[in-house]
Amino acid sequence: MPHVVPVCYIYRAGKLRIAIDYASRKYHNLLTNDKVGFVVDVYKPSRELRGMLVQGKAKIVESGPEFREAYRLFYKKFSWVRADPWKEGDAPFIKVEPTSKASWSLG
Repeated sequence: MPHVVPVCYIYRAGKLRIAIDYASRKYHNLLTNDKVGFVVDVYKPSRELRGMLVQGKAKIVESGPEFREAYRLFYKKFSWVRADPWKEGDAPFIKVEPTSKASWSLG
């Protein structure tokens, strides 16, 4: 069964990075199935609905240069990361390599 929840993400260099926890269902699902889907939906009452669906394969990133770069980006963007920092080995990231995408009302 798909597990659909809101997430914090960073998009950079054609890849999505998502922060997760080792105890999360997302993490445990990825250990057996690396296929993921991701929707970004932007709604403003005065404008048209806009968004994007991305499907792809995920890789768990737990340490090393790739982890440190993702963490640096999350630390810069999200106040909750700055308020409760973590280090390698405390919580991983998911890196999503898109295989297909669809969008609506994007310029």
